[in-house]
Amino acid sequence: MNSVLILLCSLNDWKPYYETNSILSVSEYLKNKSFGNESKLVINLSNDLSYNSEGYYCSLLAQARGHKIIPGIETINKLESGAGVRMDRSLQKLCYQYIQKNNITDEIWYLNIYFGTCKEKGLEKIARFIFDNYPCPLLKVGFNNKSRNQIETVQLLSLKQLNNEEQDYFANALDNFNKKVWRTPRSPKTSRYSLAILYNPEEKFPPSNKRALNKFLEISKKMNIYAELITEEDVTRLMEFDALFIRSTTALHHITFDLSQKAMLNDMVVIDDPMSIIRCTNKVYLNELLVKEKIPAPKSVLIFKSNTNSFNEIGDQLGIPFILKIPDGSFSHGIKKITTEDELNITLNELFEKSAILLAQEFIPTEFDWRIGILNGEPLYACKYFMAKGHWQIYYHSITGKSSCGMVETVPIYKVPKNILKTAIKATSFIGKGLYGVDLKMVGEKAIVIEINDNPNIDYEIEDAILGDELYYRILNYFVRALELKHHLT
Repeated sequence: MNSVLILLCSLNDWKPYYETNSILSVSEYLKNKSFGNESKLVINLSNDLSYNSEGYYCSLLAQARGHKIIPGIETINKLESGAGVRMDRSLQKLCYQYIQKNNITDEIWYLNIYFGTCKEKGLEKIARFIFDNYPCPLLKVGFNNKSRNQIETVQLLSLKQLNNEEQDYFANALDNFNKKVWRTPRSPKTSRYSLAILYNPEEKFPPSNKRALNKFLEISKKMNIYAELITEEDVTRLMEFDALFIRSTTALHHITFDLSQKAMLNDMVVIDDPMSIIRCTNKVYLNELLVKEKIPAPKSVLIFKSNTNSFNEIGDQLGIPFILKIPDGSFSHGIKKITTEDELNITLNELFEKSAILLAQEFIPTEFDWRIGILNGEPLYACKYFMAKGHWQIYYHSITGKSSCGMVETVPIYKVPKNILKTAIKATSFIGKGLYGVDLKMVGEKAIVIEINDNPNIDYEIEDAILGDELYYRILNYFVRALELKHHLT
C-alpha cells in the first residue's frame, strides 16, 4: 500500500495543520535516497516549483525513484508554458450560471482548487475538470468573464497564500484526497498492494453485479491486497492506489477512459488500459483490425453520412436482412436489423445523429453467442449467451423502455469447441494482454468473431459458475504479478 510524503520548503509551513510524520522538507527528500521498497505517494507542496528549483527536482527525482508524485514534471512544465485548456459547453454553462447567481462583474475572476475540489457550490465539475488537466494540489484559476467564461490562467498556489478559512478547506481536501495521512490503517498488517475498483452504482447493465464486486473485495483481503470500490466522485484519490480495475462500462470521451489514461501515466497497473478501450469500443476500428489480421468476422460495409449506400447496394454485398450499427454502442444499443428500404432510411436518420460513420454487417442468426473470457492471453471462462426470448439479440430494449436479456449457460473450458478457443485467443492477441470477452458465432465448423469487449461481464453465479472463487483469484493475481514485475524492474 502507498505510504505518503508531504514535501515542504520549510516544516514551519505546516504549523497551521495537524501534526503528522508524513511531512519532509524538500532538501531532506533530495538528500535521502533510501525510502525502502514500498510504493510512495509524494505530495509536493513546495512554494517554488520553477525550473531548476529544489521543488522542481523533487518532482523530477520522485519519478526516477518510482514514486507517484503530484504534481509531476509534465504538469509543472505545462503550467510554466502557459498551455491552456478549454471547457466544453456544459462547463461553460455552469460557469455562466454561477456568475449570474453571484452577480460577478469583474472581467477576470478567480477560483482556488484544492485537490480537484473547491468551496464554491456549482463549480465542482469545473474544479475536477481542471484538476484532471493539471493534477496539482493547489491551483488558482482565472476566468475571463467576457470571453465565454473560458479559462484565462492556471497558476500554482502555495500554502503561504491561504487565509484561515482556506487553510481549513485545504486540510479537509487533503484528508479526503488521502485519508491514510491521518488515519490508522484498517488492519495492523500492511497490505502488499492497493487496488481501486471503479464502478457506477447507477449503471443499469454494469459489467459486475454487487455480489461479484463484493467477491473481489473478499478475495482481495485473503490475498493481502487492500481493495476499495470507488466511483466518479473519488477520482481525485486515484493516485492513492497501485492499480485500477475498471468495472464500469467503458467508452471514449468518458470518465472511464480519462481515468485509465491518468492511471497509465502514473505508472499504475490498469484493466482496462487505454489502448484496449480504444481498440475494442469502436466497432469500425475493430472490424478493420479483424479483416487486416485475417480473423473470421461478418461481412461488413462502412456507411458514410456524406455518401450513403443504397439499400440494394448494401443488400447485394451483405444479403437481406442485414445489421446496422453505430461504432461505439454497447449492450445491444445502437444496433438495428434492416429488412426493407424504409427501415434503412428511418434508421440512417436516427443513427447518423450519433455518428458520421456506421457499420453494416451481414445478419448471422444463431441460437446463442459464445463468450470467451480471456486474461493475459489465456482462456478464463466460457459462456453461451442465448438470445432474448422472441428476439434476435442477447439484449432486448422495448419501445416502452423496458429491457430483458436471454439466458446464460457457463461451460467448462474443455467442452468449448477448439476452433472457438483458438480464434478467441488469436483475436485478443492483437488487442493486448488484459481482460477481454470475445463474442463469437459458430457457423458449421467456422468460428466467427462478432466483437471483442475490453470490459467483459464478471457476474456472481454466471461467469464464475465453474471456477467459483478461483476466477476472482486469477484476475487479482494478474494485478499482483504485474505489480511485482514492475517493482522488480525498478
